[in-house]
Amino acid sequence: MDFSELFKLSGLLGKFSPDGKCLASCVQYRLIIRDVNTLQILQLYTCLDQIQYIEWSSDSLFILCAMYKRGIVQVWSLEQPDWHCKIDEGSAGLVASCWSPDGRHILNTTEFHLRITVWSLCTKSVSYIKYPKACQQGIAFTKDGRYMAVAERRDCKDFVSLFVCSNWQLLRHFDTETQDLFGIEWAPNGCVLAVWDTCLEYKILLYSLDGRLLSTYQAYEWSLGIKSIAWSPSSQFLAIGSYDEKVRILNHVTWKKITEFEHPATVTNTKTIVYKEVEKSPSVETERFSFPPTRALASSVFSTQSKYDISQVPVSFQYIKPVADRANPKMGIGMLAFSPDNCFLATKNDNIPNAVWIWDIQKLKLFVVLEQLCAIQSFQWDPRQPRLAVCTGNSKVYLWSPAGCVSVQVPTEGDFQIVSLCWHPSGDSMALLRLCTSERLSFLSE
Repeated sequence: MDFSELFKLSGLLGKFSPDGKCLASCVQYRLIIRDVNTLQILQLYTCLDQIQYIEWSSDSLFILCAMYKRGIVQVWSLEQPDWHCKIDEGSAGLVASCWSPDGRHILNTTEFHLRITVWSLCTKSVSYIKYPKACQQGIAFTKDGRYMAVAERRDCKDFVSLFVCSNWQLLRHFDTETQDLFGIEWAPNGCVLAVWDTCLEYKILLYSLDGRLLSTYQAYEWSLGIKSIAWSPSSQFLAIGSYDEKVRILNHVTWKKITEFEHPATVTNTKTIVYKEVEKSPSVETERFSFPPTRALASSVFSTQSKYDISQVPVSFQYIKPVADRANPKMGIGMLAFSPDNCFLATKNDNIPNAVWIWDIQKLKLFVVLEQLCAIQSFQWDPRQPRLAVCTGNSKVYLWSPAGCVSVQVPTEGDFQIVSLCWHPSGDSMALLRLCTSERLSFLSE
C-alpha cells in the first residue's frame, strides 16, 4: 500500500467528488481541490468565513461551502473557476444546506427550522417549504433523484410531504402515526419510505410512494427504542438497531421480523471467528542509537506493531455499563451498515465499544467479530466489494474481507490519530482523517 504526504484539514472536511477525479479539503476559509491521481492542487478558492460544511454536486461540476455562523453558502464551479455564487439567508440564519439530486438546486434550512429555501442556480428562482421538522434526518431523496420527502411539524403533529424534484410540486402530504418523528429514509429502490419515532418509543412506519401506510413495526414498549437503521442495497431488508443491544431484520414482502441479532458480552458459538488485535513493541538494540533519537527515528523504530490473532471461543469482551442519570447513554446499536453486495452487515454495540460485529446475511448468523484494543471510531464498506475499513483513533487502519483481516500502520512522524475515513468511489484508495488541534488528511492507495 502507498501513502501520500499529510495535508492540513479543518473540521474533518475532506470529500471525494462523485466521479472520483477530485478530492476537496478545507483549511479554515480556504477550499482546496486536488487531482486524485497526482494530488496536485487544481483549484484554490477563498470563502468569506471559516467553512463548516462542504458538498459536491451529483455531476462533480460544482461544490458548495456552507458558513452557518454567517448564514451564507458559496458555490464554486470547477469548469469555470471565475464563476461563483453567493447565497445569503440574511436574518433568517442557516443551520443546514444540501444539493438537490440534479446538482442545480440548493436547499437551505433556516434557523429554528422556520422554512427550507430552494435556490435554483439556473433560473435564480426561489421556492419555500414551510414547517420543516427539527430532527436528525428530516430530508430524504430517492436514489434516482425523482422525489424528495420532507418531515414536517405543524399543530403539534408530524407530517411528511413528498415533492417532485423536477419542478418542486407537492405530490403527497400525509400525517404520520408518530409521537415525535426522528428520521426518514427511502429504500434504495425508491418505493418505500421508512419513518421512525423518537428514541423514547420503539416504532417504525413504512409508507408507499402514494402515502399509504404499508406496515408498522414495534418490537417492545416502555423502554428506549430505535437508535439506528440501514436499508440493504437490494431493498430486501431493513436493519433496525435499538437500545436493547439488538438488531432486528425486517423483510420487504410482509415487513415482519425474520430474525434478530444479539450482541452478548461473551461469544460462545464455535463457528464464529473472533479476530483479536494484539500489539507488541518491537525489540530494539538501544545501545546502537544515540540519545535522544530524532523524532522521525523514534516514530519509525519505537512504534508498536499490530496484528490479529484468532481467539478460541468462548470469548468475553469488555462491557461498559452506561451511566443511568445522563442523557444520550452510550448503549445499544450505534452503527450499522450493509456491504455493497448485500451479503454482510457490520454493526457496533456501544456497550462493547471495542468490537465490530459482522453478520452473514445469507445465513442470518454471526460470522466474524473484530476485537480492537481501542474503541471503534468509524467503519465503512468498500463501495465495490465486501471489504470493511475500520479506524479506532490511533495511527492504524484495519481492513477486513472474507479472506482475512489486516492491520496497516500509517507511516508518519508522531501520532496520527485516525477518527474518520472515506473510500474513493472506485474502492482503490481512501482518505484518512485526523482530528486534533492540528488536523491532517492522509491518502491511502493500493
